[in-house]
Amino acid sequence: MNEQAMTGPSGDLCIRTLAMPADTNANGDIFGGWLLSQMDVGGGVFASKVAKSRTVTVAIEAMNFRKAVYVGDLVSVYANLVRVGRTSLTVHLEAWALRRGEEHPFLVTDGNFTYVSIDEHGRPQAVRATDTRIAT
Repeated sequence: MNEQAMTGPSGDLCIRTLAMPADTNANGDIFGGWLLSQMDVGGGVFASKVAKSRTVTVAIEAMNFRKAVYVGDLVSVYANLVRVGRTSLTVHLEAWALRRGEEHPFLVTDGNFTYVSIDEHGRPQAVRATDTRIAT
């Protein structure tokens, strides 16, 4: 396990939600697609803030499902800016879960999401200058 998974989350908190029974798969665990969608929502919030415009998801890479999420877990998504291109930006997203009765969250999923800045007509546009620090 990497050092960060042992120390805790870093980056901007983008979304926090509670895993509910309606979010489970046939095995009773939280469905991976639900977790992926929460990460995309959080990443979209972060990307729009950085780009200072609407953004759309164009790619998801290197998704790592590390641990199961269960009903009642509090799921938090954190974002770090990886790269800014002319019209796109890549964001590293991490989902952390906190179980009832536990004191420390643990890393459940992470991956890189790429978003494109779009104008009012849905066409790609240049990412505006940002002061958000790129993760190293």
